[in-house]
Amino acid sequence: MPTTQTEEFIQVKVSVVALRSLETPDMDPRIVMMSTFPPTQCGIATFAQSLSGAMTSAGSAVDVVQLAQSPTFMRPDAVVHQHRSSADISRTSQVLNSYDVIVLQHEFGIYGGDDGIELLDMLSLVRVPVITVIHTVLKTPTLRQRFIIQGLIAASTVLVTMTNIARKNLIAHYEVAPEMVQVIPHGSPDLRRNDEAVSFTSGPRLLTWGLISRGKGIEWGIQALAKLSDIDPKVQYVVAGRTHPNVVALEGERYRESLMQLASDLGVSDQLHLVNEYLDDSALAQLIASASIFLLPYDSRDQVTSGVLVEAMVAGGPVIATRFPHAIEVLGRGAGVLVSHQSADEIAEAVRHIHHNPVQAEHMRTLTCELSVDYLWPAVGQSYLELAGSISDKQSSPPALAIA
Repeated sequence: MPTTQTEEFIQVKVSVVALRSLETPDMDPRIVMMSTFPPTQCGIATFAQSLSGAMTSAGSAVDVVQLAQSPTFMRPDAVVHQHRSSADISRTSQVLNSYDVIVLQHEFGIYGGDDGIELLDMLSLVRVPVITVIHTVLKTPTLRQRFIIQGLIAASTVLVTMTNIARKNLIAHYEVAPEMVQVIPHGSPDLRRNDEAVSFTSGPRLLTWGLISRGKGIEWGIQALAKLSDIDPKVQYVVAGRTHPNVVALEGERYRESLMQLASDLGVSDQLHLVNEYLDDSALAQLIASASIFLLPYDSRDQVTSGVLVEAMVAGGPVIATRFPHAIEVLGRGAGVLVSHQSADEIAEAVRHIHHNPVQAEHMRTLTCELSVDYLWPAVGQSYLELAGSISDKQSSPPALAIA
């Protein structure tokens, strides 16, 4: 039977990995990451790209097995294999097993099957240590979701959460040994501001960024604008980021259009600025330098990790956020202002308080910078390399999964 181009590609990549093993027997462990990856637009893909880049910069090249629904012919150099469906499970496991350590990014829905259950079929074939990064820890999962998480626990050598509250929830609600769960914070590019870069407007400028979708709570920020007419010059609210591609696929730009309509109805259209484009680190840094307050008005009451919150902390705040778990953990000591969910009144009062108390606002900026030193990607990448190095010499494989 003739060999397909895909098979030839995999054979070449596996051969390259084997050669690397022969050439560098005493070098650092060979690491592969499995995740969605750009050009896919999602938070996990962006995280994986940043983390693999940070680990590579720290001294150990990281290859990537990319989760992709269709072939991507313009692949990033780091991608050695694309996993597209259950038909690829055998081939993908062969690629993964050719490395010393696997760093697995987990989120429900990015793998095949209901809630991504096909991942367990693949892990049953894996025979090398696995570091699983848990992006979502559900307190009340469905039976299938609980089964998947318990399967991940059984197949993993180490589990990584990005906050202490996520670790506590995982230990409290699932069957896992506490010593198996480590905390490594979500990373951020260096968005720290300096005196030359900051260009605050005379009136407050609020900034929310990231992929836009329902649940981000942006409507509450817009409603807060209408309650701040006493501040002169007017408060400006910048919302930067494209609509999440999954949202566009389902409903187009209805949510973004509803935000513009809300601003029009409230008479604050001139104060709302929707930046519908992808922002690289440089563009985001420039936008951050022009903002005086970062606003995270998320509706979620269970969000244990927020990459945008980490970026806001690194940038120096001050931050106004709803009381989701990650915000409570990092802002609860005075580094920002916590407000109730879906409360335009509390957002408006927080903006007014920060605007009229510049000394306290500066204290918040100083405190957030002090707290966020370990969030920079080089530090995070080094932490993952040290973790991978500590487990790479463990030859015992995780127990095989019994898939019901």
